Amino acid sequence: MTTILPQQRLLLEQLIMSGRIAITDPRDDSILWRTVHECRTKGWLKLVRVNPDVSSIEITAFGRRTIERTPWTAPDLSGS
Repeated sequence: MTTILPQQRLLLEQLIMSGRIAITDPRDDSILWRTVHECRTKGWLKLVRVNPDVSSIEITAFGRRTIERTPWTAPDLSGS
């Protein structure tokens, strides 16, 4: 079964609601950019350079199907 990390699910759900999101460069090591690269590597989203300072991301059909078929489960915070 596919595992979707919470930050990946959040980004993909936002893309489902909005269709497309513009994000500014530089492509640093922020949580956003790490998550974008993780999702892109898995084929869940498409990254397009709009201009030297802005990129656009949108969910792929595969990403949408993955979200629909993978139930959300709360992380175990009990420490056991």
